[in-house]
Amino acid sequence: MKKSEPEDFQIYLKSTPFIDSDSPAIVFFTRTHTAGARGDIEKGVRLFYAVRDGIRYDPYNIALRPEAFRASNILKKGSGYCVAKAVVLAAAARAAGIPSRLGLADVRNHLSTERLRSIMKTDVFTYHGFTELFLDDRWVKVTPTFNLSLCERFGVKPLEFDGRKDALFHPYDAKGNRHMEYVRDHGAFADVPFELIVREFRKSYPEFFSEEGEMTVGSFEEEALRERKR
Repeated sequence: MKKSEPEDFQIYLKSTPFIDSDSPAIVFFTRTHTAGARGDIEKGVRLFYAVRDGIRYDPYNIALRPEAFRASNILKKGSGYCVAKAVVLAAAARAAGIPSRLGLADVRNHLSTERLRSIMKTDVFTYHGFTELFLDDRWVKVTPTFNLSLCERFGVKPLEFDGRKDALFHPYDAKGNRHMEYVRDHGAFADVPFELIVREFRKSYPEFFSEEGEMTVGSFEEEALRERKR
């Protein structure tokens, strides 16, 4: 980031309660995956792939508790849903000196399973999370949600990132069928708006979570594989 940028831009470099970029786990992860990288763009690209494939996507892996949304805890667990993975990428980017923030939007997701759709009662994923990275003097939007192995099971092209262009979900799968579209943008945040997300999740998916904030368990990848074999 250039010195000429306004002082309040620093909020996107600071460690926060959820995007805890100064935690030992995040710092170690960042250093490991950016060692030898030349410049912020290469660092950002490396971190994207490290989060995309190093943390398994699991939409059944959501707990409405503050500690479950903290980057270092998500990294340790090794799995999480879209917001969780976006939080880890944001934290790693800040640890690498790259300004970052959390983007939230409602998306219509056709990349799902029959069981998940029956529980959610909709194909709209409210407050889906992605990451915005400040690279080459501009904000670039990127989502590390779907790991490579999951894409292979669904027959979806994995998302690629070059550090220069936005990399959100492909609108079509490998066969040309529509599988993702953004329907409402909720803006960008310097830290996780935890209470807002919890309120909207409980309102949108009343059967998804228990009173304690736990959710119905399952194996998303196994469900995807079974459905694809039919």
